[in-house]
Amino acid sequence: MRLTIVIPVLDEAEGIEDHLRALAPLRARGAEVIVVDGGSADDTARLAAPFADRLFEAPQGRAAQLNAGARAARGDALLFLHADTFLPESADRLVLQGLEHARWGRFDVRIASRHRLLAVVARMMNLRSRLTGIATGDQAIFVRRSAFEEAGGFPQLPLMEDIAFSSRLKRVGRPACLRERVVTSGRRWERRGAVRTIVLMWRLRFAYWLGADPVELARRYDEPA
Repeated sequence: MRLTIVIPVLDEAEGIEDHLRALAPLRARGAEVIVVDGGSADDTARLAAPFADRLFEAPQGRAAQLNAGARAARGDALLFLHADTFLPESADRLVLQGLEHARWGRFDVRIASRHRLLAVVARMMNLRSRLTGIATGDQAIFVRRSAFEEAGGFPQLPLMEDIAFSSRLKRVGRPACLRERVVTSGRRWERRGAVRTIVLMWRLRFAYWLGADPVELARRYDEPA
């Protein structure tokens, strides 16, 4: 199988070059890297172009951008990667090995932050995912193309699209839960305050499971801290 890495971006000029440079060894081994811009107002697209096999614009929204990247992918295996998340060096080998025994999967995650509470958050995320079979985008979800198409891709939701997508994927099989870790930025938690963000995300996720409108949840998530 050939691996395609799909990265949705929006105004990521500050860190996009370092992020994509880290994928160069995977590209050298045959992985395809697709960057899907949601209409950045900064230099994200210009800075990303030299480090991607393909770069194009799609309607803003992580679900729409990820689905557009999947449609354009040449790989048999798809990995969906946030612009602030770094893969382990052997991620391509690990993904393809994982997909030998499952149709989709995800990595464990570590949150890059000096805030000790976020280390606990990461451990809880990994444990909850292993128990429930539900993954988040921070964990770098990967999937066989056939399973992606069978699941219908990412639902067009403004928030929780990763949760909804992995719920769809559970219908085609349990995930491969890799213990190797991706490293994601703690900026989301640090910007609002770690405790406040943790409580907010618990409340939003609980409301989602109770059937709350994702549009309303996205509005609450985007409210100023």
